[in-house]
Amino acid sequence: MSLHGKRKEIYKYEAPWTVYGMNWSVRPDKRFRLALGSFVEEYNNKVQIVGLEEESSEFVCRNTFDHPYPTTKIMWIPDTKGMYPDLLATSGDYLRIWRVSDTETRLECLLNNNKNSDFCAPLTSFDWNEVDPNLLGTSSIDTTCTIWGLETGQVLGRVNLVSGHVKTQLIAHDKEVYDIAFSRAGGGRDMFASVGADGSVRMFDLRHLEHSTIIYEDPQHHPLLRLCWNKQDPNYLATMAMDGMEVVILDVRVPCTPVARLNNHRACVNGIAWAPHSSCHICTAADDHQALIWDIQQMPRAIEDPILAYTAEGEINNVQWASTQPDWIAICYNNCLEILRV
Repeated sequence: MSLHGKRKEIYKYEAPWTVYGMNWSVRPDKRFRLALGSFVEEYNNKVQIVGLEEESSEFVCRNTFDHPYPTTKIMWIPDTKGMYPDLLATSGDYLRIWRVSDTETRLECLLNNNKNSDFCAPLTSFDWNEVDPNLLGTSSIDTTCTIWGLETGQVLGRVNLVSGHVKTQLIAHDKEVYDIAFSRAGGGRDMFASVGADGSVRMFDLRHLEHSTIIYEDPQHHPLLRLCWNKQDPNYLATMAMDGMEVVILDVRVPCTPVARLNNHRACVNGIAWAPHSSCHICTAADDHQALIWDIQQMPRAIEDPILAYTAEGEINNVQWASTQPDWIAICYNNCLEILRV
């Protein structure tokens, strides 16, 4: 899709509800397609698939489906070549895998690790492995992370249902786990990190799960809500504390000492997104209505100011940098999605 003729810098979509979950599709044949999750404080929530119409240069809703509880995270399968079925995953009470077609989205499988109890420990987040899209990891308030194996049954000529199984479950933290992310280090398949209510960032290796490495601990033991690996340099990751106004950049080679602190926000940070194509650019978004892009080349010298700032019309809940379209960043605030050319 060539939007360069029109050269609009911002496209906006208004959903019928507050938008929280959000993710760019990565398939080469589905550019400018995103999934949005509602945040409604009741059981019945929704997910919409939206896409940009080339002719009208307006976002349109392709389809809407019901989702129990708000999605804590939404993610398209990281399939840049279009080899796998067109799948979307959501986390909430459970991990669900959905198959998307032009007309409908249908549930392929519900992955539940609490088989022998009526108790459901909600999932705070998950990540989908880029190197091996048959691997997903979930984080839960029950202190555990679970690594799931997915069978997408790539048989030509007939539609195979997707199914999944628990590869491993581990107690990752002393308290709730709030986020999990696979690292691109060491082949990109086996290393992952998690953050949680105990204020620590911990690193794991699927080949040696008997021990983990604490990369960082918040000095005040504030809960850490998000972590995000640098897309180009697997030594760096970013994290942020609950109600914190700064983003901390860590180097796994120098544990426990931040290499940078990005602290221009005037209210709590809600989202972090590294540039897909550059090791030294990162976007942060916060309740101060601002999305800020930083150049961190100066590290370990202090990073004083962002290089770009965008002010939205509301508190920004989420930010996503399009991995296959690095010129575009998506933010959501109130009931709005905006994509910004950077």
